[in-house]
Amino acid sequence: MPFTAQELDEIESLLCGAQGGPDLLTVFRNRFPGRSLTRCDAADMSEESPFRRLLNADLYLVDGRQHCWQITTDPASATGVVFAVRSAPSVVA
Repeated sequence: MPFTAQELDEIESLLCGAQGGPDLLTVFRNRFPGRSLTRCDAADMSEESPFRRLLNADLYLVDGRQHCWQITTDPASATGVVFAVRSAPSVVA
């Protein structure tokens, strides 16, 4: 089932206020049953282009219909999302 524009907006809203803790997964699963959510560091996704850039993270769409996942920009083929948190830059004094 493809993601709708409304679902993607709701996911973005949810993730914008999230720090990626255990409650995030519970809330996500309750609001978007059958969808996958993966959290990682943004550096792990450096070779990919995000679907959307959020304040402190990037949102990627995942197509998991085949044996191996692949990143997609097509909501119609996406089965889940990757929430890639950007670390705050280190300040050296």
